Amino acid sequence: MILKENYLAIRKELSDKNVQLITVSKTKPVDDLRELFLLGQKAFGENYVQELVEKQPQLSSEIEWHFIGHLQSNKVKMIAPFVHTIHAVDSFSLLLEIEKQAAKCNRTINCLLQIHIADEATKFGLTENELLEILEKIKSMPLKHAVIDGLMGMATFTEDESKIENEFRLLKLLFEKVKNDFLKSEKSFQQISMGMSSDYKIAVAQGSTMVRIGSLIFGERNYQQ
Repeated sequence: MILKENYLAIRKELSDKNVQLITVSKTKPVDDLRELFLLGQKAFGENYVQELVEKQPQLSSEIEWHFIGHLQSNKVKMIAPFVHTIHAVDSFSLLLEIEKQAAKCNRTINCLLQIHIADEATKFGLTENELLEILEKIKSMPLKHAVIDGLMGMATFTEDESKIENEFRLLKLLFEKVKNDFLKSEKSFQQISMGMSSDYKIAVAQGSTMVRIGSLIFGERNYQQ
């Protein structure tokens, strides 16, 4: 069951601001995704490789699949034939594996480099220095199949909105720095994926182009199902 009125309101709100909505459908049944698709939703985000691989063939080929969870290199080959964007690329070795597997499938995969902006050790992501090191490596060995499409980050889970706002602002500033100093000629570098159900309004105000919303559309998850 989806929260249809919530979905339509959020979709309009984001569309008016030219922000893409990625509906986070992890743990949700295929029927719920199909219902959203029939309402016009095309982009879905999944966190678990096995779940994504099981859902993908059951739904329309028009769906744009986004992998938004932490991705292990040895599982890239499972989603490379169809995934549109991988949101959480947090190492150069993972980027190279995406390049390798996308080349085997004769396609391109959009990649967002995940930046650690939260004040939480449990979250993954690159430091600014690690990001710049990766960009320097790409200069010397350009990638043809793994397209660097932008940056992604998750803010601290807190009720302190000023803290969340500051973290998103820092990610936007880093995005602009990279775009100006390293990727001037890369027309693909356009996306800032930040903002979830609890903080997407703050993220949009700070320049997000892509938000990942689940519980506001699907309701709370039961992980024991």
